[in-house]
Order: sequence, then C-alpha cells, then structure tokens
Amino acid sequence: MRSFPILVFGLATLLTQLFVSPAGGAEASKPARKAITGTVTDALGRPLAGAGLELQNSAGRIVAKAQSDAHGRFTFAGIAPAVYAIVASKKSFKIATAIVNVTGRGAKPLTLALQSEATLSLAVVAQRLNRARNSLSPQTGGSVYHFSEQAIQELPEGNNTQLNQVLLQAPGVVQDSFGQLHVRGDHANLQYRINGVQLPEGITGFGQVLSPRFAQNISLLTGALPAEFGLRTAGVIDIQTKEGLLDNGGDVEFYGGQRSTVQPSFEYGGSQGNFSYFVTGQYASTSRGLEPPTPGPSPIHDQSYQGQGFGYFSYFLNPTTRLSLITGSAVNHFQIPANPDQPQVFTLSGVPVYPSAGVDENQFEQNYFGVFALQGTIGPNFDYQIAPFSRYSTVSFYPDFAGDLIYNGAASRVFRSDWGNGVQADTTYRAFATHTFRLGAFIDSERAEIDNHEATFPIDLATGIPSTVPISIVDNTALQTWTYSVYAQDEWKPVKKLTINYGVRFDLYDGLTRADQASPRVGAVYKLFKGTTLHAAYARYFTPPPTELVTLGTIRKFANTTGAPASLGNGNPTVERDHYFDAGVTQQLIPGLNVGIDSYYKKARDLIDEGQFGPALIFETFNYAKGRVYGVEQTSSYTHEHLYLYENFDYSVAQGTQVESGQFNFAPDELKYISNHYIFLDHDQTFSASAGAVYNWRGFMFSLDGIYGSGLRDGFANTGNLPYYIQIDAGITKRFVVPKAGAMEVRAAVINLNDRTYQIRNGTGIGVFAAQYGPRRAFYAGIKWDLPSFSRTGAH
Repeated sequence: MRSFPILVFGLATLLTQLFVSPAGGAEASKPARKAITGTVTDALGRPLAGAGLELQNSAGRIVAKAQSDAHGRFTFAGIAPAVYAIVASKKSFKIATAIVNVTGRGAKPLTLALQSEATLSLAVVAQRLNRARNSLSPQTGGSVYHFSEQAIQELPEGNNTQLNQVLLQAPGVVQDSFGQLHVRGDHANLQYRINGVQLPEGITGFGQVLSPRFAQNISLLTGALPAEFGLRTAGVIDIQTKEGLLDNGGDVEFYGGQRSTVQPSFEYGGSQGNFSYFVTGQYASTSRGLEPPTPGPSPIHDQSYQGQGFGYFSYFLNPTTRLSLITGSAVNHFQIPANPDQPQVFTLSGVPVYPSAGVDENQFEQNYFGVFALQGTIGPNFDYQIAPFSRYSTVSFYPDFAGDLIYNGAASRVFRSDWGNGVQADTTYRAFATHTFRLGAFIDSERAEIDNHEATFPIDLATGIPSTVPISIVDNTALQTWTYSVYAQDEWKPVKKLTINYGVRFDLYDGLTRADQASPRVGAVYKLFKGTTLHAAYARYFTPPPTELVTLGTIRKFANTTGAPASLGNGNPTVERDHYFDAGVTQQLIPGLNVGIDSYYKKARDLIDEGQFGPALIFETFNYAKGRVYGVEQTSSYTHEHLYLYENFDYSVAQGTQVESGQFNFAPDELKYISNHYIFLDHDQTFSASAGAVYNWRGFMFSLDGIYGSGLRDGFANTGNLPYYIQIDAGITKRFVVPKAGAMEVRAAVINLNDRTYQIRNGTGIGVFAAQYGPRRAFYAGIKWDLPSFSRTGAH
C-alpha cells in the first residue's frame, strides 16, 4: 500500500531533476540540503503527539524517520532536493500520506490529518467535508465581504431581514425599487450559489427567493473573479447553509408590527444515523409590499402575501462522501400600488369616469429550485463536487382592464416562465506544496415562455384619434438557450507572502445568437507586512443576456395603436464582453481596527442593461454598444470587547452609449442623443454609504445600521439625479430562559428611525415607469422560542 505511488514519484523526480538540477554536469556543485517540516493532526485539526513518520524516495526506500512532538510538529533535516512521500502512522489511526517537492528553496510546511480507525463522529465528518467544499471556491484577487450567522442576527430585524437588505451593508451595493440591488455599477448581473452550486436564473420579481434564515454564512464576492466564476459576474452571493448535524434543534418565531405586518417562521434541524436534515419556512403578510408612488405611510392597494420554504438533506455514504439534496420555493402575491388623482389620458367606451386610485393590478410569482450534490474527498489532496440542478419560475401580471386602458392606452396580461436545468462539476487537486489545481464545468439549458395578451386602442389614420373600443392582440413566443462553460486554474504560492491565481475559462452561449469566448483571469494577493495585504487582478468577462428577461415581441403587430412603441428598432439582445481590472489594500491599523480601499474599472462592449418599459412590472433587457464602469470603495470595521462598528463608502460611475438592441423602448430623441453621448445608466449612483454598530450590555444587544445614497438617475437620457437620502434602522434584543419552557428571545426594531421621506425613483429616466418611495417609519417586535434537539447521531 505504501509503495503504490512509486511510479508517480519516479516521474515527478525525473521532472524535478530536469528543472532544478544545476547545469554543468559533474562539475556543478551539489545543491544545498533543506528541511521538511509539518504537523500531524486528527480529523478535528487537533495536534497528535507520538505519530511515526517515514520519508520515502521515488524508489519507495525509507531515507529518514521522525516522530511528532507534543504539538504535533515534526522535522526531517538535511534533505536533498527531490520529490518524496511522507507516510504518517499512529496506533488506532489510519495511515496518511502526502507528496512533498523539495526544491532549492525548500518545501512548504505540511499538515497530515490522521483519521481514527474508530467510527468518526458525523459532525466531524460534516465539518471536514464543508472545509473541502469551500476549498473548491477560491477568492484570490477579488474582494469578499462575509456575513456570519451572528452578524445577521445582530441586524435590527435579525433573521427577519430580507436578503437584499442584508447585502446593502456591504460596500459597493446600491438599493433600487422592488428589492433590486446594483453592485459596482451593474444592473443586477448577480450570481447566487448555495453550498458552492450556482443556481440557474429565475425571473426577476418583487419577492426575495432566498432567505438569510437558512444561512450559516453569506459571502459577497466582487471584482476581478477567478476563472471558476463566470456568466453573472457583478457579484457572487454564496450561501453556506445550516445543516442538521451542526445546527440541531431549532426555533419558532412570531414577528410583526405596523403596516399590518405578520411574519411567523420556524427552523429545525436534526440527524439520525448517517442522515441529517435542516428545514425552515416563513410566511409574511403586509399592507406595504412594494415601494408605492405616494409618500404617505399607508399606500393604496399594496397588500402582499409571501411564503418561502427551504430544506437541506444529506446522507453520508462513508466518512469521505456524502449525498445532499437542497430544495427551496417561494410563492408571492403582490398588489401593485395605485397612484391617486392622475388625469385620464384615453376614453374607454362605457366607462366615462375611472379614478386612478381604483386601478387594481396584481402580480403573482412562483420560484422552485432543487440541487442534488455528490461531494467528497479522495485522499488528502483531491476534493470534488458534482451537482445536477433545476429551477422553475413564473411571473403572471394581471392588469386592471379598464384602468390600464384609460391611463396607459394598453392593458397587457403578461405571463413569463423559465425552466432551467443543468449540472455543475468542480474539482480541486493539491498536487504540490505550492500549487493547487482546479478544474470544472457548467452546463445549463433554459426554456423561456413569453406570453402577452394585450388590449389596446386602434388609431384612425386619417384623424390620428384613438378609438374608444379596444382590440385584442396576442403576441406569444418561446426561447430555448444553452450555455456551456469549462475552466482550469492554478493557485500558486511562489513565496510565503504571495499567492497567485491564474487560469482561463471558456463559455459558449447558444440562444438568441451563438457566441463564445476564452476568458483569461489572473489575480494576486501579497502580504506586504503583518496586517497589510495587497491584491490586484484582471478578468475577461462573457455575460449572455438573461433568457427570462428577453423580449422577442413582433412590434409591428402594434402599429397604429395606442400600444405602439415609440421607435421601430428591435435588435436582439446580445452577449456582453468586458475587460475588468481591480486593485486594493487592506490594513489592520491597531488590534480590532481594519480598513480597506479598493478600486475597479470595467471596459464593456455590448453592455447589458435592464428597464421597466411598460405597466407590467417585468424588466426587459437591452444593450449599449459601449460602456464603462469605474469606482473606488472604502471600508472599515472595529471590534473591541462588547462593541462592533463598521462603515463603507463608495464612489461609482456607470455609463453607456449607442443603444443597439431593444430600441423600440426608447423615444427617438433619446436614441439620437445616446448615439452621440456617453450617458449615465439609470441605476448609476455617484456616492453611497452604509454604517452600523452593535453593542452588548448586560444581556441586551443594541444594534443600529444605516444607508446613504446620493440619488439614482432621472430625467431625459438620465441626465439628472434624485436628491440624496439617509435611512437609519435600530433594534434591541434580549435572550432569557423561562423555567420548564426553555430559551426565549425578544426583539424590537424600528425601520427608518428618522422617518425621512425620500424617493428611490420619480418615474423619469430610461426604463423607469413609475415613482417609488422608500419606507416610512414603522415599529416591529417579535418573540422566538428555541426548540430542543431530538437528534440521534449513532456512534461518536
């Protein structure tokens, strides 16, 4: 068994001698001998003393022996440059081996983990596999912001905070209406991953599909990303889920408050033998579901009902392999807020008066997803995960037939569905002490159905006057797309302080058009001094248009009607291609105080943007021929005993020119202006900031967070911008134990503490259909009861 790698060692030794042997044949001096150092641990990472170690050459001959000390450390001194195998053994533990390449500069310290011959605790197995899964997703060169489970709990609303509101506490993230987020000047273009598996895209709606409630931690990765990440690259939101072995037990919570808000929820996890599970669900009802077009605290016709569910189930085939099933759903219903006192624009026969306050539009959204993953490790150096996935989503918009005809000249019954299926495979191989190789693939097939049944008024060509009797136009279509991606990359540590991640990915998109690209990536992290880290990276990006948002309507069907578009141009959306540069530095000034600054620049061709161009609140995709996005982010945090503080500040510019697809959504004068000018994108916000504080005092937790924005764009061709706004939220939480009942937690929160009235949108600007106001001050409270664990994990 120990001599199994002899052929591999022999080949590696030959290659090593070719590259590191001195020139000059027998006359060359012998290379200096080096030391091999390392640590022996158990499966929990605890040091093991008294482990025997053997150093074998490529012929399988033992050239040195050692024993780990009380701290698990060992040393082989005076070792000539070559490739060796280290074999570690200890009574009651299984043998572990590792390959080490000793060069003229020595060898990187090793860690050998010995597995107990007794049955391992499943919790230990789960932790080890989770670490292996995380190693599949490198972050070298990009900027990453982490939200732990504790950090989420410390927000004013805790687990009741929506995912988009959690992410607003990260640098470079800007809010928009209807729960949208923009990261570093991109419109959406976000990738969501669960346990490292990329979810296929769902149709953009109002409701949040993923909840922080099931997250063990959340990471937002931005910048010039490693080759593993592609397609959607403005930000990668990776959620590591809770699981029954490590999060057994659970809780039930009742939360609610003003605006008729009621939000019960639960979560529970446990295990039995090799099987573990974690499930959570929540329901929310509120009379302020969407940002309304009116500033008052009680909008007209804004009721919302939202339900979410999530489950994680895993089964250990053996101590190094597990099968996992991830499943989730979100079903949401929204009323579209009415805007009172608007003048009637068109006349509908038989309906002389129809107040705008009575307009009754609704939207219904469904999202379902599932991931089946096989994940494991082979030996100490190889990790893998293979994961088929599926997602189905629909959006149905129900117009107010009379109201939409009178105020918009068209009433569209819109249905969109998207069904995505595919598989993702990722592998990691730690071949040498200084190199970690990663290889993977991604295949996704999507079919979108786009149905539009529209009522509109015909226009008399002689007089130009619209009829008062509508006609019906049916415009249905379907779209099939395929996406294929592969990547290869190497994480190289040439010296102790420097890590370089370089690689390439290849993407092929076959849908509206057929396009492909090989995208090189390179990033470096250098620890200049203790507490000072520099990073820089470059990435070539390839971003297909989102299948579920593409409009392929036949615009000539609507000619000579009040539903006709402003222009006749209808180029199909195409693939965006970018050059992306990123550089930054982080510094620990004093213990507990960390600061960082990061800059980025993106040069885009066929820049993708999105907008709402009609009464149906569904976003549509179009392209600018050229685009540029650049900015600077600053972040800092401070931790001291019971106090935690953080702040982020961002400067960003996002611009595009020459509309080359979806031109029918633009007025002719805007198209002419954009063809000769770089304009700001509608979601551009020059300055934004977020800040917060958490303080624990005698069992009470006080939390405060806030966001600032200089205002999104508005006006003709986005030439203006809205006023700045500041929103501050606050909360207080207390945990206590009730005899015979168990642990309880009570929470109180206030949203928009300063009750500032501000507009997110004012109804003008490209792709902006109506005004939206931010939330008004509201008070909420909740009580949570911790449930006991009933897990039976078997052997320990």
